[in-house]
Amino acid sequence: MNDKFINKNLLKKYGFKKLGSNIKISQNATIIGEKNIEIGNNVRIDDYTIISAKEGRLKIGSNVHIGGQCYLGCAGGININNNINISQGVKIYSKIDDYLNFTKFNKTIKGHVKVMSNVIIGSGSIILGKCTINQGTTIGALSFVKKDLRSWSVYAGNPLKFIKKRNKK
Repeated sequence: MNDKFINKNLLKKYGFKKLGSNIKISQNATIIGEKNIEIGNNVRIDDYTIISAKEGRLKIGSNVHIGGQCYLGCAGGININNNINISQGVKIYSKIDDYLNFTKFNKTIKGHVKVMSNVIIGSGSIILGKCTINQGTTIGALSFVKKDLRSWSVYAGNPLKFIKKRNKK
């Protein structure tokens, strides 16, 4: 079991745009572009997660857990609000190749990803840019998300399907 986190004095030296309190980032996480990253309070980022914010911005609210082996590609911008659980192996891409207009020089599509409050994202799910995961949404494991999702709803699958409304309690 690895429970080694970067100590808060060292975190401050990395040059994050904003750091809240009670932040636990695994020593085995890879973070690029700290100056473009804001982190709220009570945030945990587990082993082997990769966050790439060299271009674009990442804003993480409070009470957020990002499980191990996740990838957050922030070139188009990612906002993760409060009370969020991102299970292990989730990939969020805010910049992708444009395969419809593929040329010798790859064109890309950037799209801001917004994860509103009280959201749960199941293991192994993939989220592509320019979409909003609205408040209270639950996404089942191994799902593929490329569109806005309604509040307080449960979705799963590939292709993604609405399953049922989620109880707000």
